[in-house]
Amino acid sequence: MISKFTNKIVVVTGASSGIGKAIALEMAAQDAVLCLVGRALEPLLAIAHTIQQTSPRSKSYQVDLAQDEDIQKLIVSIGQDFGQVDILIHNAGIFSMGAIATTPVAEFDQQYRTNVRAPYLLTQALLPMLKIQHGQIVFINSSVGLRASANVGHYAATKHALKAIADSLREEVNIDQIRVISVFPGRTATPMQAKIHEMEGKIYHPERLIQPEDVASVVINALSLPPTTEVTDISIRPFTKPLLSENLK
Repeated sequence: MISKFTNKIVVVTGASSGIGKAIALEMAAQDAVLCLVGRALEPLLAIAHTIQQTSPRSKSYQVDLAQDEDIQKLIVSIGQDFGQVDILIHNAGIFSMGAIATTPVAEFDQQYRTNVRAPYLLTQALLPMLKIQHGQIVFINSSVGLRASANVGHYAATKHALKAIADSLREEVNIDQIRVISVFPGRTATPMQAKIHEMEGKIYHPERLIQPEDVASVVINALSLPPTTEVTDISIRPFTKPLLSENLK
């Protein structure tokens, strides 16, 4: 049976782990051709090897999205390797914690470059190809992109900015029949979330969090909708019953 994604060229950033990896695997299962973008080489090659078993045309690109020259090389490579892009999924991001009073501005700058500037620049560069294909763009944001909490001000600011970019872009490119989706997951069982729990001094219970595959399913479903419909914003939160011990407190 032919999938809606058969032979579609799909760019996924942060594809080597977590939500990006889950989306890439599901897209490969749907016969899409993947452009896998990641910073860490070994996990990127591992996921690329797995995906190439079902989607042999897929390629991996080791890229540091905080570096403009890496993004420019990626754009040239995608153009040479495929000549088109149908779907762009922004998933890459970095995280750190700290109070606004004490967090060095250098950390804010680093978060901005990866979480905001990189997706802005990559979208801008790939937009001509996406317009030709009447493509789709997905921004994997965060629940803090809707509501900021203490000690994540610099991270939350980048996610609010990413939402603004997506909202403005949508208004600009809907006329070109391009759909733009923002996804706001709550705590998800990813390597990043494990590190966050460690920073917070909390015990990590991945089974009680959103699973990366859950987010991937939601994204695939939204991208599968007929062209008469556009989902703009999707909020996802964990839904796990409290432990019995917690009920007794």
